[in-house]
Amino acid sequence: MLKTLSRGLLAAAFLALPLAVPAAAAQHAASLPLAEAVDLLPSGVESRDGYQRTSFKHWVDADRDGCSTRMEVLIAESRTEPTVEAGCKVTAGTWFSYYDGVTLTAPGGLDIDHMVPLAEAWDSGASAWTAARREAYANDLDAERSLVAVTARTNRSKSDQDPADWTPPLADARCTYTADWVATKLRWQLAVDDRERGALTELAAGCGQETVDYEPAP
Repeated sequence: MLKTLSRGLLAAAFLALPLAVPAAAAQHAASLPLAEAVDLLPSGVESRDGYQRTSFKHWVDADRDGCSTRMEVLIAESRTEPTVEAGCKVTAGTWFSYYDGVTLTAPGGLDIDHMVPLAEAWDSGASAWTAARREAYANDLDAERSLVAVTARTNRSKSDQDPADWTPPLADARCTYTADWVATKLRWQLAVDDRERGALTELAAGCGQETVDYEPAP
């Protein structure tokens, strides 16, 4: 993924729109080995009571630049300059779905995956958040690991499962996926239950020098 510009800035650049970057409070970014990062995850008992997908308002135009969150991610993750039509509609580009190693040139075959699914976030602590914080989570463009463009079939295979029940079909992607999952949970201080922690610990043990980089959500 591109690291020098935020997804929002990239989308605006492609549309040649004026940029307005809000001042951000200083956050304490962290980088640490994957196994250590897993140990930092808070523990909790997960509950899906009361969950509705509509509790997380998503695919909004959070920065009001004319592009929805979905379009921002498609623009940022295209490996070639994407074709963006009126109304910030992305119609072509080149995307690599790292879950399964597939390259696509048409956005219709892509889903934007919440690294930690909305239902899992609810289970892990988001049920106690305000509606505004859940919206911020569902449209998190400030962290590369939070949202990712992947093939629709792998996203739907994953559904709302955590790494105890699902990992990417491409074996080479599993360490990156584990690091991305842990980074997202740490960023939003979402809990893990015992089964999930066990799976993450086992995965991390096979990932050598994989590191986790994250910045706490504001």
